[in-house]
Amino acid sequence: MPWARSHLRAALSLAAVPARGATPEGAARRGLSAWPAPQEPGMEYQDAVRMLNTLQTNASYLEQVKRERGDPQTQLEAMEVYLVRSGLQVEDLDQLNIIHVTGTKGKGSTCAFTERILRNYGLKTGFFSSPHLVQVRERIRIDGLPISPELFTKHFWRLYHRLEKTKVDLAVVEVGIGGAYDCTNIIRKPVVCGVSSLGLDHVSLLGDTVEKIAWQKGGIFKHGVPAFTVLQPEGPLAVLRDRAQQISCPLYLCPPLEALEEGGPPLTLGLEGEHQRSNAALALQLAHCWLQRRDQQGIGKLRVSRPSVPWPLPLAPVFQPTSHMRHGLRDTEWPGRTQVLRRGPLTWYLDGAHTTSSVQACVRWFRQALRCSERPSCGPEVRVLLFNSTGDRDPAALLKLLQPCQFDYAVFCPNLTEVASTGNADQQNFTVTLDQVLLRCLEHQQHWSCLGEEQASRGLWSPSSLEPRGPAPLQLVPHRPHPCGTSSLVFSCISHALQWISQGRDPVFQAPSPPRGLLTHPMASSGASILREAAAVHVLVTGSLHLVGGVLKLLEPSLSQ
Repeated sequence: MPWARSHLRAALSLAAVPARGATPEGAARRGLSAWPAPQEPGMEYQDAVRMLNTLQTNASYLEQVKRERGDPQTQLEAMEVYLVRSGLQVEDLDQLNIIHVTGTKGKGSTCAFTERILRNYGLKTGFFSSPHLVQVRERIRIDGLPISPELFTKHFWRLYHRLEKTKVDLAVVEVGIGGAYDCTNIIRKPVVCGVSSLGLDHVSLLGDTVEKIAWQKGGIFKHGVPAFTVLQPEGPLAVLRDRAQQISCPLYLCPPLEALEEGGPPLTLGLEGEHQRSNAALALQLAHCWLQRRDQQGIGKLRVSRPSVPWPLPLAPVFQPTSHMRHGLRDTEWPGRTQVLRRGPLTWYLDGAHTTSSVQACVRWFRQALRCSERPSCGPEVRVLLFNSTGDRDPAALLKLLQPCQFDYAVFCPNLTEVASTGNADQQNFTVTLDQVLLRCLEHQQHWSCLGEEQASRGLWSPSSLEPRGPAPLQLVPHRPHPCGTSSLVFSCISHALQWISQGRDPVFQAPSPPRGLLTHPMASSGASILREAAAVHVLVTGSLHLVGGVLKLLEPSLSQ
């Protein structure tokens, strides 16, 4: 049943319909339901997720498929076969008002902004994203909320049994990374498409240059369907332009958010970080385009002007955002992205950055947040990095970008909430083995130690070296860093890492007694004393959305309910 897995691991897409048309009767006619339904006896939510996990491609088979990868176009064609077996036709998807968004970073935030704006106009929205942070049902949201465990369980078993009845000897492996051959590209008639910031990611599947990745991402363009992109580097932008011309897709460049703020008050964003401004600018264009289509049904026109400035692509409309748009941007919530949790002396900074450009943005956001945070009246401050990286990403490059934050301790652990996660199906991952993830953490520690040794030998702890290819360095409170090579630890799971970092000082995360041997390493023992005595502890969690999700599960237990 690879279809079920690939359907839940794809690029982001958004659908919206007028609220007045979203009746339970209409949903029933399409074979769907907006209301919870009785479950099969003994089949609970966790049972459904465990069964879904058995459909994951296991690690050894995934490696074999990567080596023997065939024509990716056949995988997209196979998606149609699975769609039919599930009881749907491609024509059924044509009836949905879909906004299809791709990109390397920022596509989730862009969709979150867009969805919140459309909801402010009284529209009923559906939002599919990947991956999830805490529970798999987060991937499917109706009107901004994850579908209920009952609704997920009902439709999962309905789909599972339907596919079982029509099972044939056909195996499909699809890694949901968005673009030309992603399973979501079965969508033929979106209302509008968007491309967020592009960079190097999933290089073994998409290509080893940003231009190759741009070619893949541009594969979501459709004939006659307007598309919008944020400003990209010259090479990828040229590729997107050529792809759009080949497909006969009108492609527009989003003007900066400053252009839409002219003549009105500044726009307030619900998501922190300067990099969110480009995501918000793209979201405004996507929502504006969607609303233009709905204009015939009572939504008023927006005042539009087009400045005569030379750009590499036609410039998208510059308009005055409406109050619905302003409030939508302000009220947007998107957990795990530039998120801050303040817990007594501990402040947790959570950002799922996992590419070079997104980690650079994360560093700027984190350092700005430190600069604006209240300083303790007395006592030392401690900075801790909690990091993991997965897939074919270059951890050494990402860790080097994080050095300017001057961490006292670097902590590495796999994306496992507990050593044994059998009790929580949402956090299970069969695409890698335990040995693989632990060895990777040790590699991360080795990279960090090598970077620290290089830094110490070159004497690079100077203000001019603290900002990696970004704005002028922020003037932080004087802070003497520890040598990186002597301040790193590896833990076997997220829970153990949080126990050591928090030292029982987080009022929400109260873990059981630490396991025997947790503090036997000299660095763990001495560091524990420093963490207990610190007036403030700032913890940055980054490198992987799955890591952030595991941390959120433990720090915010309500997300698991």
